[in-house]
Amino acid sequence: MTDSADSTPAAAHPAVSNNFVRQIVLTDRAAGKHGGRVATRFPPEPNGYLHIGHAKAICLDFGLAREFGGSTALRFDDTNPAKEDPEYVEAIKNDVRWLGFDWDALRHTSDYFEVLYLCAEKLIQSGKAFVCDLTAEQVREYRGTLTEPGRNSPYRERSAAENLDLFRRMRAGEFADGARTLRAKIDMASGNINLRDPAIYRIRKLTHQNTGDAWPIYPMYDYAHCVSDAVEGITHSFCTLEFEDHRPLYDWFLDQLDLPGDASLTEPLRRAGLWRQPSKPQQIEFARGNLDYTVMSKRKLMALVEGGMVDGWDDPRMPTLAGARRRGFTPAAIRAFWERAGVSKQNSVIPFGVLEACVREDLDANAPRRMAVLDPLKLVLTNLDAAHEETLEFANHPKNAEFGTRALPFSNEVWIEREDFAEVPPKGFHRLVPGGEVRLRGVGIVRCEEVIKNDGGDVVELRGTLDAETRPGKPGADRKVKGTIHWVSARHAVAAEVRLYDRLFSVADPDDDSDGKTYADHLNPQSKRVVRAWIEPAAAATEPERHVQFERLGYFVADRHDHARSAPVFNRTATLRDSWSNGK
Repeated sequence: MTDSADSTPAAAHPAVSNNFVRQIVLTDRAAGKHGGRVATRFPPEPNGYLHIGHAKAICLDFGLAREFGGSTALRFDDTNPAKEDPEYVEAIKNDVRWLGFDWDALRHTSDYFEVLYLCAEKLIQSGKAFVCDLTAEQVREYRGTLTEPGRNSPYRERSAAENLDLFRRMRAGEFADGARTLRAKIDMASGNINLRDPAIYRIRKLTHQNTGDAWPIYPMYDYAHCVSDAVEGITHSFCTLEFEDHRPLYDWFLDQLDLPGDASLTEPLRRAGLWRQPSKPQQIEFARGNLDYTVMSKRKLMALVEGGMVDGWDDPRMPTLAGARRRGFTPAAIRAFWERAGVSKQNSVIPFGVLEACVREDLDANAPRRMAVLDPLKLVLTNLDAAHEETLEFANHPKNAEFGTRALPFSNEVWIEREDFAEVPPKGFHRLVPGGEVRLRGVGIVRCEEVIKNDGGDVVELRGTLDAETRPGKPGADRKVKGTIHWVSARHAVAAEVRLYDRLFSVADPDDDSDGKTYADHLNPQSKRVVRAWIEPAAAATEPERHVQFERLGYFVADRHDHARSAPVFNRTATLRDSWSNGK
């Protein structure tokens, strides 16, 4: 029996579907480029939790490397201590492993701070970098526009000696935050604004989670990223499309520094035992993964959490991997989703229902069946003795005998779903009505004889009879009725908290503010409902983070934090069918 929690080793998982990135890797290997090696990296910034879009990059980075017998480094881009937190580091590691992958090396950009500093000095000494005194606002003024060239900084022609002295004084903490930057000297008239003398270092006197107060200056991402790739021996550096215009800068830094040919730059790594043969990596861009009915911006996700609009980063309505895990989405389903979505250069938005369909497909095969009643209405079978009790045998899965069977208690009083009874039935209603019959799943045919109401006219109880001749194995067991409903024995049922989750937003594109509204204005008020349900005893025994299908209701998971046998808590993972496909 396969467990839907999915702990399959990463090496057993298929790579992301055949695509242009994979074709590049195949071509490079055939040509002997990089010595035929494949070394990738996943470089998240620890300033928030990973989301489902990140899973696309994880599957690509780890999947292709594993397919070709290569390696993948998990590298934390910790160059901005103002926004980073050890909580996020641990969450990212947990998410990568939960998704089914593991890294060959765990690194931080801060591991390379000494190397990055030496590389910056080399750029200064070769006349390719200068210390600039312009303020951030002035730098923007000098940069120009997409149609107008920029202007050279008045500090651009400082001598190498003066720049080196100023940069070392920056390193020594002599200057105030923001007083100076180190900038590359490239081309202020370039049509690519990224090449208009971009910043390499800025002064930020902040305590770093790994290096403490050792560094009052921190490298910029565009600079740190390519150097880190090179010193890790990365061969293929996969990035999302917004970095396509940054690729010339990526290559420019690597060309100027020649890390494979200048052993002095990586000497600090030899001393630290982190040295690998530097490479000349190639950056390859692909379209990020976008889903409708959600937002993927870390800033917006952070605002949802900090504003109390959700119950934390792992709220099951959040698109974070931690949220998806708590919702009950399986690693196998997420991997299958991104494999089917493919990898291309074309930005697109994928319907959330496609992801849910992958989840349903996985859980249909792997989730055992149980019975639960979410909106209970009591049915008393008056032709059974008041003390009647028996145990029925039910299959745990209708399509897979390997799941075995379970004992299900039955008594003369059962809970049924309130919606399975209608005093005045609508057209096409095939469930229980006054004087009507329905099959009680696995028991037999029951007839509703009496409807009990309270003083307010609400139906509070049904009374009926069970046709003993229609019980399994009896001659009348094949008698036809149009409806079959599920139930749980009222005497044996276990009370449970069931959280019914749905899409967090009520519109397909919550980022669209053309109507003057923000994403926060489109929160779905029905995205979370909590009900007190009755479940069969075997469901209460479900272990945390294990899945079940509550028959006729949907797929559910025992909450990984709150569930206990004595106080069950289940989260709805997905309904049995897509209720949003018609533009709900």
